[in-house]
Amino acid sequence: MGTLATVLGSPPARLKISGMTVQYTDMIRLAETLNAWGTPDFNNILKKEIEQLDAGQLPLQQGLTTGSYAIDGKLNAMIIGVSEEAGFIRVKAGIFYSGIIAGCSCADDPTPVNEESEYCVVRLDINKSTAETTATLLAE
Repeated sequence: MGTLATVLGSPPARLKISGMTVQYTDMIRLAETLNAWGTPDFNNILKKEIEQLDAGQLPLQQGLTTGSYAIDGKLNAMIIGVSEEAGFIRVKAGIFYSGIIAGCSCADDPTPVNEESEYCVVRLDINKSTAETTATLLAE
């Protein structure tokens, strides 16, 4: 028996494993943001690219404070700070998103599924050579 990547047939950039479900998630690449580095449009392009990401590409599930499940929907980003480090651009951003409090999913479950507003702060490290980006939840 080989590794999980071998069993699946290809070495994915990232795997999201939940129970018995395995999902491929694409590596975050903020190429337009990297190309805009040093220009007046940088923050606007960065905000736009963050808001186009899938919820699964950011640590939103770990950042929940009210709900129990982060839903894939509209993200709103607020750029808090940007700095340049050796080899990468470091971004601190606030992310506004929605979560739900999941019920038991029983046929007679009376719990309504309401979206709850959520907010978390993430650090994005953008590689200045490749635009590959890692996202880290910050405790703020």
